[in-house]
Amino acid sequence: MNILQRHNVRVIGSGSRVMVLAHGYGCDQNMWRLLVPAFEQDYRIVLFDYIGHGQSDASQFSAARYTTLNDYARDLIGICHELKIRQAIFVGHSVSSMIGMLAAQSDPALFERLVFVGPSPRYVNDDGYLGGFSREDIDGLLDSLDANHLGWSTTMAPVIMGNSDRPELSSELEASFCRTHPAVAKTFARVTFLSDNRDDLTKIVVPCLILQCSDDVVAPRAVGEYVHRRVPGSRMTVLKATGHCPHLSAPDETIAAIKAFIPTHG
Repeated sequence: MNILQRHNVRVIGSGSRVMVLAHGYGCDQNMWRLLVPAFEQDYRIVLFDYIGHGQSDASQFSAARYTTLNDYARDLIGICHELKIRQAIFVGHSVSSMIGMLAAQSDPALFERLVFVGPSPRYVNDDGYLGGFSREDIDGLLDSLDANHLGWSTTMAPVIMGNSDRPELSSELEASFCRTHPAVAKTFARVTFLSDNRDDLTKIVVPCLILQCSDDVVAPRAVGEYVHRRVPGSRMTVLKATGHCPHLSAPDETIAAIKAFIPTHG
């Protein structure tokens, strides 16, 4: 099985340029379905699932192999190399923002622009840094996930999604969490919520857009502003959208912000 089959890679669209869409924790490529039609005429859109997510080959997962975000970046780089991708637009949701950043630093020719949707370089508060969670918060979250994956999914999906007046959104996220292989969910959660990529932000050398929701408990506005300050020459757009998944809850606003950032072409 090659890497494209392993990660359920799909390429949609007929444009001359490439856009790579990378889903967040516990999600899969289907989460981008509302954005794809807006870009598929101008771009070849690359969609994939991280190991243990969506329709990827979960048998290829090993906790010993995936211990840092760089290990997930390695898979992203491998997909791009197999497709001979160069100078693409990268759009990463949540933890995939940092994964895309690490991939770009490993191979600077991969991406010409980066779009971070709800990024966080560190979720745990630190001296002079507000990540949104205490270490006790994160430990409790991880212990709950270890004890009851399905129960954790039911409890956390509405919190992460927000938009309590639209319960169908949190139901979709909950279903996605529940479909994720439990061993993957537990390992990826630890890698994600205990990561610290603050020092890597200053190494970004391509134009970068930070899309920040106006009310996001996972990546609060203070975190988005921190990323904006640390990434040289970055642009930050604060969306009216709330919650942590604006590509689902406010696709039109998300599309407009991305289109305003990426260069036009004939």
